[in-house]
Amino acid sequence: MMKNKKYSPVGKNVFLVSFLAGTLIFIGFLLTQSDFLFILGFYYVVAAAMINMIVLLYELLEFLTDIAEHKASGNSVFLLLLNIPVVIIYLLILLNIYLS
Repeated sequence: MMKNKKYSPVGKNVFLVSFLAGTLIFIGFLLTQSDFLFILGFYYVVAAAMINMIVLLYELLEFLTDIAEHKASGNSVFLLLLNIPVVIIYLLILLNIYLS
């Protein structure tokens, strides 16, 4: 039987907003090839990386120090780390578009 995973609200929300906003900018750029969306996407990745790193460190500290809620913080750390391969895949696609 599969258990429902618990996530901290902060980690879950930062993951969702970061992933959805980044994906919308990426898809918008793919559809329009707009220079504005390319530049916006670049600045978005920089800002989202900083925010995700701060929340990731917070969740990791919660996981390591709070004995009662290990699962929620640990699962949120995993969620936030999932954004890294997504960004790498998006960057590889963009490089493929610009280098071909």
